[in-house]
Amino acid sequence: MPPRPHLLAAVVAASLVLGLAGCASADWNSPLPTTTPIGTPDAGFMPDIAPSPEATVNPEAGSWADVRPSPGYRVVLLTSGDDVTTQTLTTAVTEWAQASDVDLRHVETGANPIDGIVEAMEMKPELIVTAGQDLIDPLSLVTPNHLNMRFLVLGAELAEPTYNVTAVEWSGAGFRGEGLGSATLFDESSFSPGRCADAIRAGTAAVLSGTTGIVLWIE
Repeated sequence: MPPRPHLLAAVVAASLVLGLAGCASADWNSPLPTTTPIGTPDAGFMPDIAPSPEATVNPEAGSWADVRPSPGYRVVLLTSGDDVTTQTLTTAVTEWAQASDVDLRHVETGANPIDGIVEAMEMKPELIVTAGQDLIDPLSLVTPNHLNMRFLVLGAELAEPTYNVTAVEWSGAGFRGEGLGSATLFDESSFSPGRCADAIRAGTAAVLSGTTGIVLWIE
């Protein structure tokens, strides 16, 4: 789908804002810590041969369970909408952050999602986690221009992700953007608390272990 003119204009403005911001940050003003993940994924999390960019990987259930970030890991949860699926993902991310001693901040986007993406990036987190289908098209425009920022998309994917964008999907959750259909038939009930909890843990295990730019398909 060709980029929409108003989104193109907004992403140009976003780049200018970030360029002017430099290293300034409204939060987390101290330098980023050196983050070392705690634990490693079990066998079966990734195939024996490293996946190619944009590949879909089917990790074995629970193979991500022993991986967590170091205490104080800086994460922004970026959400759009108040539908049940987004609320369930938000709860799962919040509970994961509390259990893992993650420093979590939450940005809710308004009428222009790119403004919310810019706000999240200006905070200079170590990872931006996104929930909400309205974010997919704006993320497709913004993320290739900010390769130093890592993103984790839950319950959806970008059609052509760059190496800084990782996604987690499952049967019932596979939105790819306007006009592109879905990797699977949408099913709101598939966004169960347990599935969403697995999604944030599997996704961060991939990011922390250095395997990004792929889609994790969990069962």
